Amino acid sequence: MCWSATADLVAGTAVAAVGLVSVARVRRARDLLVAALPLLLGVHQLVEAAVWDAGGGCSPAATAWAAIALPLLPVWVPVGVLLAAAPGARPRLRAPVAVGLATAAVLAYALATGPVTAEIRGRTIGYGVNVPWMPLVLTGYLFATLGALLLAGDRRLRILGVVLAAGALACSALWRLEFASTWCAFAAVASLLVLGWTGSREPAAGDR
Repeated sequence: MCWSATADLVAGTAVAAVGLVSVARVRRARDLLVAALPLLLGVHQLVEAAVWDAGGGCSPAATAWAAIALPLLPVWVPVGVLLAAAPGARPRLRAPVAVGLATAAVLAYALATGPVTAEIRGRTIGYGVNVPWMPLVLTGYLFATLGALLLAGDRRLRILGVVLAAGALACSALWRLEFASTWCAFAAVASLLVLGWTGSREPAAGDR
């Protein structure tokens, strides 16, 4: 896949449209955050199209992209999975939520105290954010996002977690300096699996 403003625009529009369908299919409120994940990631790709159009640099689009990718996702994913999980799976999901909140706090501080830069590198974009304790923060980020999906207890969400984990390995090997951009693009496409998840959810007695 070649990334460009056009590619991000087309992919973002398609993924966001699927996200709207996914949200429309929700039959219980506690599934909403997971169902809206494709919508969020589709919008994220549309924001990156604006980063391309700006030519990189320290633009509002780059800051908006980083705000979604860094502090928002490690909270959105584990909290969404926790809310949607069956009661028996919830205790083990508290750890990804706690780690996600701590990770998001560090990343939000980094965004608030330093600039976000974007550098176009051929067909990819590298983002620069001054994140302290980077290896530890990255470990926490991946545990919060991938760990929550893998511990969900729901087969379809575990499959999404496995797919995203494989994508993380591939993106880190192929585009080490552009990992954030390439993995988020991969995650947006993979999140289409959520549409099947929403279709499989049955409303329980008393759910609203």
